[in-house]
Amino acid sequence: MKKFKLSLPEDRYFGPDPRQKKIARRLYDRVAHLPLVCPHGHVDPRLFADPNYTFGTPAEMVIMPDHYAFRMLYSQGIPLEKLGIPRADGGAVEPDHRKIWQTFAENFFLFRGTPTGMWLAHELYSVFGIREKLAAESGQRIYDQIAAKLKSAEFRPRRLFEKFNIEVLCTTDAATDPLPHHQAIRASGWKGRILPTFRPDGVVNLNMAGWKKNIDDLSEVSGIEVRNYRSYIQALENRRAFFKAQGAAATDHAATVPYTAELSSAAADTILKRAFQGKATPEDAVRFTGHMIMENARMSIEDGLVMQFHSGSYRNHNAAIYQRFGLDKGCDIPVRAEYTENLKPLLNKYGNDARLTLILFTLDESTYARELAPLAGHYPALKVGPPWWFHDSLNGIMRYREQTAETAGIYNTAGFNDDTRAFASIPARHDLWRRVDANWIAGLVVRGVVDMSDAEEMIQDTAYRLVKQVYKL
Repeated sequence: MKKFKLSLPEDRYFGPDPRQKKIARRLYDRVAHLPLVCPHGHVDPRLFADPNYTFGTPAEMVIMPDHYAFRMLYSQGIPLEKLGIPRADGGAVEPDHRKIWQTFAENFFLFRGTPTGMWLAHELYSVFGIREKLAAESGQRIYDQIAAKLKSAEFRPRRLFEKFNIEVLCTTDAATDPLPHHQAIRASGWKGRILPTFRPDGVVNLNMAGWKKNIDDLSEVSGIEVRNYRSYIQALENRRAFFKAQGAAATDHAATVPYTAELSSAAADTILKRAFQGKATPEDAVRFTGHMIMENARMSIEDGLVMQFHSGSYRNHNAAIYQRFGLDKGCDIPVRAEYTENLKPLLNKYGNDARLTLILFTLDESTYARELAPLAGHYPALKVGPPWWFHDSLNGIMRYREQTAETAGIYNTAGFNDDTRAFASIPARHDLWRRVDANWIAGLVVRGVVDMSDAEEMIQDTAYRLVKQVYKL
């Protein structure tokens, strides 16, 4: 049976112009082996709390945690149950992980030309040493090769963390999380830096499922009974202090629309009391979230935590999938977002204060040149976050650079983060970013925009130094 070779060209993702390609390769070589700084992502800290933790099967490591992977398969009519994705109601899913992997292998061609395909090819080749293309015929052979590696001590999460040369990895954790895994990591004496990130959406967004239960949990974990707006703020400040004591460097916030507006304490208290009674309106939810974005900016100025704000995503668009499988199953869809008017209340109050670092992420690329780059190119508190979700791709990174650099430069951006749940894909995501940036900067050299000494500084900044500086890592 004929085998098709899997290869990774050394000059992949560089443009076809010979001079630009040569310079891009030179720039990339300067940063290819720099440590990976991962300031925002969704890797489960449980992986590192237990030194003997194993990833399980190839399906459990590569497919099940990665909504980039199973989203594409679902789009072609493959039920998530067939991929072993757990159902919220405990309903039956495919238990045979070899069958799950075979389904993945038979449909791997769907990822041709996509960033997920690029990441997966890098992961198979560089992490697992696979030299054969994944397809129907090779599926079981490759499954056996990966399964054998996953049984070895070299493929324990802590060992891979070290092998990947990760300097620091930040997780994303609910405000009510007591962080037992982070505490276990620190108590173990292992030197890997795994830091929590404070995400209060579950207790801030009044229309989120389970909000009242989350408030009860907030009362319990903070030791402050949340009865009104004053005690609510006290409980949040308590949790931020706890997270910071556990090493947190940042907070993370999400809203469909980046609306901000300040409420009086009395107005906020009134809305909160309606929410306690189950009577909050959709307008209440928008107004309260907008106010709390401002309140968290105020808290960040006081405690020094970097503030991340993700917007432009319509979460859980597919109601049937959300009901069967819950959150984060590849159903988020980009929507239009307006920043100039929506952020004006926050920026007029806090945007001139350099003690605040507010990193803005968007799924609406049309805002890069029109709003985000001009705003970040003016307000000392603002930075433009890297391309996110649908746009952390070869073409998406190029569009990002082309639309933000002229107004914001690179020094009003925040470097790179991988934003992934799939731990083994982290090196691939950073490699793609470094290669695309090397190619973009090489183009500037060829066109005489910057010289080679500037270019060598720029690639080190975008690959490594900026993210450490912006996130205070």
